[in-house]
Amino acid sequence: MDLDFLAFEGPLAQRGIGVIAPFDLALERELWRWVPMEVSLHLARTPYEPVPVSMEMAQLVSDRRHLAAATRDILHVEPEVVAYLCTSGSFVNGVDHERSLTKAICDAGAPDAVTTSGALAEVLQRLDLHRVSVLTPYDADLTGKLHDFLTELGVRTVASDHLGLGGGIWKVGYRTIAERILAADHSAAEAIFVSCTNLPTFDLIEPLEKALGKPVLTANQLTMWACLRRMRLPIVGPGGWLREVS
Repeated sequence: MDLDFLAFEGPLAQRGIGVIAPFDLALERELWRWVPMEVSLHLARTPYEPVPVSMEMAQLVSDRRHLAAATRDILHVEPEVVAYLCTSGSFVNGVDHERSLTKAICDAGAPDAVTTSGALAEVLQRLDLHRVSVLTPYDADLTGKLHDFLTELGVRTVASDHLGLGGGIWKVGYRTIAERILAADHSAAEAIFVSCTNLPTFDLIEPLEKALGKPVLTANQLTMWACLRRMRLPIVGPGGWLREVS
């Protein structure tokens, strides 16, 4: 077989996003659905912690030293931005702490950095949203910390629901999540925020937005949007609000 290899071009030039995930993340496949073909995701994880999903776990996985070490682990593949992909870990200690996490990542050598809760703050501001409903898979105490974070941003939580899970969040089925999102809606809410990067939501967003007539904001969606915005690339995936802010 005579092949002219000079006729082949490629591979497609790769652009990278570094992702620092909590040790229990199980939704890598959902992350890939949010990015265009030329983007690669390079994952690092925080160290294993033998505790259930809780306030304690959120604080352990948001240790700035761990984020700095994970950043250094992925710098050699030259990501254009590094994301701390954890909602609870980036809201648990408030807005100033969230900002300190992005600083820790940049101080470790990342060219740019985002966190999931920081991405949420960006979208709330860009869409001029001041009243939201919230669904989380956490317990009541950790969910309350999300309410506090939103209050710091000048956003009121008009309704809230939580699943009370200590683990296995990625195993929750779409039917249960959809039912709880619908139940968490409130007529005064301008949008619904579904917290946790380990809760599957991708295929629910479009039908629920049509049913509710308002944005459904989810953790992985927001994080990937914030990364791609910094790379000047369009996000791939559902969400009517994405077209408004592109």
